[in-house]
Amino acid sequence: MKQPAMKEITSHHISTEQQRLGLNERLGLIGLIDEGMRTGSTGSPVMADLFNDLWDLVNKTVSGAKIDRLKPEDSQNGFQIFEIKADTGETLGRLNMLYLKKPIPCYYLVYVEVSLPFRRKGLGNRVLEYFRDFLAQKSAVGILDNIIPGDDPTYDIYFRQAWEPVTAIIGDNISDVFANYMIYVPPRLQKKALREPVMKLLHHLKRKRAAIDMRDNEVMVQRTISEFKELHAALVLYFEDEIQKGASTPLMRFMFTRFVTKLIAFRRRIADLLGYTGGESMEQIVLLTEIAEMPVQSYAPRDIDSKSSFVTGDRKLWPRLPEDMRKHPARIIESLPNYRRPSLMTWLEERGRTPAHTLNIGDLMDLGFDPTRLKEIAIDGEKFIFERVQARQIPEIEKKRELLQCIASKKMAAFRTNNAQIRLNPPLLTIRDRGNAYILRRKINAIHWEEAVEQLKTVPMLVKVNESTKCDRIIFSTINKANEIIAEQLGLKESDILDSLTCFVSWDLKANRPKLMIEFAGNFLESIWMA
Repeated sequence: MKQPAMKEITSHHISTEQQRLGLNERLGLIGLIDEGMRTGSTGSPVMADLFNDLWDLVNKTVSGAKIDRLKPEDSQNGFQIFEIKADTGETLGRLNMLYLKKPIPCYYLVYVEVSLPFRRKGLGNRVLEYFRDFLAQKSAVGILDNIIPGDDPTYDIYFRQAWEPVTAIIGDNISDVFANYMIYVPPRLQKKALREPVMKLLHHLKRKRAAIDMRDNEVMVQRTISEFKELHAALVLYFEDEIQKGASTPLMRFMFTRFVTKLIAFRRRIADLLGYTGGESMEQIVLLTEIAEMPVQSYAPRDIDSKSSFVTGDRKLWPRLPEDMRKHPARIIESLPNYRRPSLMTWLEERGRTPAHTLNIGDLMDLGFDPTRLKEIAIDGEKFIFERVQARQIPEIEKKRELLQCIASKKMAAFRTNNAQIRLNPPLLTIRDRGNAYILRRKINAIHWEEAVEQLKTVPMLVKVNESTKCDRIIFSTINKANEIIAEQLGLKESDILDSLTCFVSWDLKANRPKLMIEFAGNFLESIWMA
């Protein structure tokens, strides 16, 4: 069947689907195209379609928004909720709080959130003003844990609403657990002696914090799944004609690929959430067969990409790349063979498929990760890996490069952690094209430590190896020690290293087994890699 041309499809959507899609649905589709939320339309007919008068509509929606307090019986998991609602019924944001009766009436502010397109328009201040007036009306104190970094532009949002550090009430001699806590004292309680009851309240919160976080996680998961379902419905509506005709356009494949990669990334993140037990609820989102069978397309069609590619890093590597790759980076890189990581090879073998198998969107759902993110390439006989990330992550990649340079300057290759050598695999080249960034690194005989542990616990042969060598414990202790050493040498917190760098462990990729050195004094990894 002949596939409709991109402009024909877009023209059709301008006259029909735009009228049927709501504001949040259109914003969701734009978010799939560009997470940065463009500030205006491009020359692309697709973007013009979705952006037609969009920001004027956003501003009107914000100005007409109202704050509703949900009835306690309508709230979830014991939370009481304020919602910022548009006249059209869309939810623009919410405030979650939990009531604590003793030792004094208190509302613990769990979180405030405003949907991305509606931020920096005063909605956060409005809902906090509403909350402050609510606390004054109830003669109850407010407590919150302010996790906003001090250099963030929104850091003083609570100070502007008459919140103050809890130390103003109980003094400076407090545990680090309460270091970021803030309190709002309503007018009727400002002359009362509150130190002792607030101290009791904080310790009560400390005991309940795990339970509160569990409830918060459950609500977050339920809400996010609902948002995924709505976005999926918007996609199906937008591409209704193509689905009915059995057509498949580059834009359609790209949008559904983006949707599924976001979905499976969310599914991985929530697997280890404290208190989350609803894994089966992700099965609520079922792809149509016509969509599941479409080939994966991980880069945007040229129609909706207005930024030309650029390169940073080692300029000497750029001319060594194939000429067609330098002209059309995304298309050529995405056509390279997928990196043969152990979890992918196991999946292919179980289904009797070869590495040359063309993955479809349904395969990504089955795998639970996107193997097309990593591509193999040989340049002048040297083996390299291209990693695809979102273009907005380029500043993070540059910070990572700088951090690895600092580690290299400390000559940490001479350091050993639990007898394993510390090695570095920095980004060599960064190419931007079609909304993605492609990071070139050397191919190393190592795999991500989480994948290594997964292999040790799921592959029958490796399960036996792990039982006798306790390799998973060696991996954990080696990584922890490496982060400790690096943090100490650079004068940073270990959490900063964990957030900034990714750790790989030495691995025999062909045999799919850890490179473990077995000695009389004990077993240890050959090396660990920081990237």
